Amino acid sequence: MHDISAIQQFLPCPTPKAWIEWALEHPEILLIDHAHCEKKAASTAINLMFRYVDRPELLDALSRLAREELLHFEQVLDIMRKRGVVYDHMTPSRYANGMRQHMRTKEPQRLIDILIIGGYIEARSCERFAALAPYVDKELGRYYKFLLKSESRHFEDYLTLAQLYAGEDISQRVAFFREKEKELIESVDTEFRFHAGVPA
Repeated sequence: MHDISAIQQFLPCPTPKAWIEWALEHPEILLIDHAHCEKKAASTAINLMFRYVDRPELLDALSRLAREELLHFEQVLDIMRKRGVVYDHMTPSRYANGMRQHMRTKEPQRLIDILIIGGYIEARSCERFAALAPYVDKELGRYYKFLLKSESRHFEDYLTLAQLYAGEDISQRVAFFREKEKELIESVDTEFRFHAGVPA
């Protein structure tokens, strides 16, 4: 398995065991929401490319990232079709909005916060693939291990861009969102989602 020690150190807490059990009880929702997450990750990257056209490093990194996320989206859809799982609309978890509600509104602080949040979302996805891999069937387990390699790069891409454009140390802001991420992961959710907290 790809080494995820850097991700585990970056994140404030491991995925709760109760979430893993919840995921195994809802295999179809897990796949559907995973597909939505890959599509949303591509969409987020593309939206940033439209908004920040004057940032060449961002354009280069996020163009690559968006292509990878769309490829993963296609791969998850393929797995779902083989298993007879129908792709459908799904309400988002509170995780991403729970992080984004703390974003600053002035630039470049807004961009820095978006990039740090992107780093956390990618890192948590990666950590959850690693947490699930030993418990799911062989095909999914292999796929989740494959995803670890690219997802771990994505988290680093976002943080590298955040540091580049901040022009100052971002460790305090990273620590601020670390606390928010911990609250969201360890608090209670009523609906199972890929980035949900623990079951109510």
